[in-house]
Amino acid sequence: MSRSTPLIFWLILGFVAVIVLANTLFVVDQREEAVVLRFGEPVRVIHAPGQSGAGLNVKQPFVENVIKFDRRNQALEADQEEIIDADQQRLVVDAFLRYRISDPLQYYRTLRNEQIAQDRLERLVNSSLRQVLGSTTQTDIISARRDQLMQQSKLDVARRAKESRLGIEIIDLRIKRADLPEANRANVYRRMQSQRQQLAAQFRAQGEQQKREIIATADKQVAITLADAQQIGETTRGQGDAQRTRIFADSFGKDPSFAKFYRRMQVYEAGLGQGDTTMILSPEDTDILREMQQGPNAGGAAPKR
Repeated sequence: MSRSTPLIFWLILGFVAVIVLANTLFVVDQREEAVVLRFGEPVRVIHAPGQSGAGLNVKQPFVENVIKFDRRNQALEADQEEIIDADQQRLVVDAFLRYRISDPLQYYRTLRNEQIAQDRLERLVNSSLRQVLGSTTQTDIISARRDQLMQQSKLDVARRAKESRLGIEIIDLRIKRADLPEANRANVYRRMQSQRQQLAAQFRAQGEQQKREIIATADKQVAITLADAQQIGETTRGQGDAQRTRIFADSFGKDPSFAKFYRRMQVYEAGLGQGDTTMILSPEDTDILREMQQGPNAGGAAPKR
């Protein structure tokens, strides 16, 4: 043998050893879990939930191979789903799901890979949303019972996943958006506008009624005030007339000629006070002119005291 023969032998042996080691040793990250397959069948799990095993691991070379899955919580955004609620109203719902692999062996046996798992879970989510949300009203879905409905749908998806032996734990299920389809949105806006117009008309009618009530109350108060004022005025006028009559009576008793003169002046005032009456006096009526010029004692004796 030549000197190069042992060198070639050791090089070949080293190369074979590297290949064997590469097919024997593998590393599992802290964020991963691994399923070891023997001739395509899963036999064991490394770094399963609640177990250790991250780091360097060993498998049988050329007989076993390793498939790794994400050990962390994973998110699934379901496609928009159109549902019909209890009032036969259409709603477009966007939902998202958070889950993690709880049983890697079962997960691999049933789903094989992440793509198949997400497709299967999306069908479960859409089916559950149609069932749960289809039994309630739009108001409950959007606001009133949203959290309760989401909890109910989450439990339903978790139950179905367990019955289907998916090896998955459902962490949370939420609705991102629940909206009307484009075809129905304009009709809803018009209906909302009509409702607001009816409400505005009702408020205006109530305001008009209140205005009439306020005006009627004010008119009533004005009438009462005027009546009270008129009553007080009449009473005051009556008291003044009575006092005037008493004063006149006292005056007439002291001076009969003045009383006669005053009554005659009242007659003249009634007849001539309008300004459009003409009085023609004869020569015999000179006493009248004299009284009008000189007073009640003209041409007569002085009153007795």
